[in-house]
Amino acid sequence: MNLEQALERVRTGPQGPEVAAFFDFDGTIVHGFSGVHFFRDRVLAGKVSASELAATMINGIRGTETEEDFERFVAIAFKAWRGHTEEELYEIGRRLFMTTIAGHLYPEAWQLIGAHQNAGHTVVIASSASRYQIQAAGDALGVEHILFTPLEVENGVLTGRVDGKSLWRSGKAEAARNFIETHGIDAEASYTYSNGGEDVEFLAVAGNPTATNPDRTLTRVAIERDWPIMRFRPRGTPGARELVRTAAAYGGMFGSVWTGLGLGLINRSRKTALDSIISIGTEVSLALAGVDVRIVGEANAWAARPAVFIFNHQSQVDPVVLAKVLRQDFTGVTKKEMANDPLFGPLLRFVGATFVDRTNTERAVAALGPVVDTLREGTSVVIAPEGTRSLTPAIGRFKKGAFHIAMQAGVPIVPVVIRNAGEILWKHSTLLRSGTVDVAVLEPIDVSEWSQENLDEHIAEVEDLYRRTLSNWPTE
Repeated sequence: MNLEQALERVRTGPQGPEVAAFFDFDGTIVHGFSGVHFFRDRVLAGKVSASELAATMINGIRGTETEEDFERFVAIAFKAWRGHTEEELYEIGRRLFMTTIAGHLYPEAWQLIGAHQNAGHTVVIASSASRYQIQAAGDALGVEHILFTPLEVENGVLTGRVDGKSLWRSGKAEAARNFIETHGIDAEASYTYSNGGEDVEFLAVAGNPTATNPDRTLTRVAIERDWPIMRFRPRGTPGARELVRTAAAYGGMFGSVWTGLGLGLINRSRKTALDSIISIGTEVSLALAGVDVRIVGEANAWAARPAVFIFNHQSQVDPVVLAKVLRQDFTGVTKKEMANDPLFGPLLRFVGATFVDRTNTERAVAALGPVVDTLREGTSVVIAPEGTRSLTPAIGRFKKGAFHIAMQAGVPIVPVVIRNAGEILWKHSTLLRSGTVDVAVLEPIDVSEWSQENLDEHIAEVEDLYRRTLSNWPTE
């Protein structure tokens, strides 16, 4: 089963909260084992004793073939958390999600979870990990229900002991069955997703089990039981290939800048230089990076110019993708810090970008004033209304600046929806991955009838338009 088939199965299947979708966490929602990041964080902080390190290594060598093995493993792992407050551990979980774990989130899993949420299903994350390891991801994904290995807490402080049975193998299956019973769930209509052979019993609690990124054991069982098998693109640490591609892409971009400047000098035209830099630079850098851009609704990019083009911002590759879509006669608005970037600062200044101080509202408003004049002179403007890159593909709250500018200049808003850019270059990553970025250019939005009184309502409608587009991608 490919992702589109899985999404279509959800869209066309039974709807409503009595249908549940249970997702394993490690290996299913995120690549790898999230517990490693927590352990590494403690090692780097000097909080792992020699005895704990030795015990962890011994248990890792032994493996976890039986439930007794796993209970012994978690007893050692969680004993180290004795004396920590719950808030301390939640804060560690939030920090590690923002700096590391979010980059290992499978975009395909995010789309699947979103499809189930759009269908009104009750979405559940079920994991043998503690709640402190999962909660930040659950919040980012909008998942309310989390089944986890409970830890003993006294007066807000952990004792270092597991409070009951861990959610591994039969424990996870039992927790899922209890949830089905207590929440009035239709088990036969519901869905389960997991990657491990230890989760066969868990997968079997629902009528629609899917082996997701399965290991050898689960692959064999899935084939025997005729369960669908679905595999996501790995999200592990980039290697030498990505390093070479990234270096080549940057080299191609800056080589194209000099080529464009040369053409501009020959023709004595700044516009020729700008258009050449954009057209040559984007094509060369994307090709060297192994990135393909698929565009839906490309005609909308030319239907009404000048315009304020808005986009959902998740990656540093977004500006290059937008340059390929828009091609010419546009500039952008970006954060003040980019003006001092040794690589991109001079290029952004040359193309006439506006730099905004996001920490000072008055300065930001003043800086945007000339942008209105730029639009009135016939040059389009590109703005990310979220204001910053997102950790996940989810749409953040849109700020009002882009919409104010369009209203003052009397030009339309053109929504540009970008999908998968975060998979190519995540927020905290510096290395490009090859792949495909999907872009949908939606129809221009007339803002001539908008007012300050109804602006919030219109912005909310545009936000919702982005969410609906990402959850149900349009065709040509």
